[in-house]
Amino acid sequence: MERIILFDGVCNLCNSSVQFIIKRDTKGNFKFASLQGATGQKLLEKYGLNTDINSFVFIENERIFVKSTGALRVCWNLNGSWKMLSAFLVLPRFIRDFFYEIIAKNRYKWFGKKESCMLPLPEWKNRFLD
Repeated sequence: MERIILFDGVCNLCNSSVQFIIKRDTKGNFKFASLQGATGQKLLEKYGLNTDINSFVFIENERIFVKSTGALRVCWNLNGSWKMLSAFLVLPRFIRDFFYEIIAKNRYKWFGKKESCMLPLPEWKNRFLD
């Protein structure tokens, strides 16, 4: 089962989220690619998404999940009590995405932005696709 997370490589919140996921994905189920990188851009094109997308994208078994749906499906696959967050999937997507959008629109202001994409730690390098 292939699980790929596409994330904003210059966003501090996104980079912290990737590190959070890696630490709770002890089986190494998730692979990562930045939206800005070559692999991320190829995957966006492959699945018919706008290459300028500025959102969390989760690919699982050739299916695409974006915004809150993607984030909550990732939670379902993490170790520990994080699975419980996936219960929010019962809420209508427009409600979940309303709150997601508030955070997404303010993430640079609240959490900051890097000048370039993060470099993974050596022990995590095999989890990154580019």
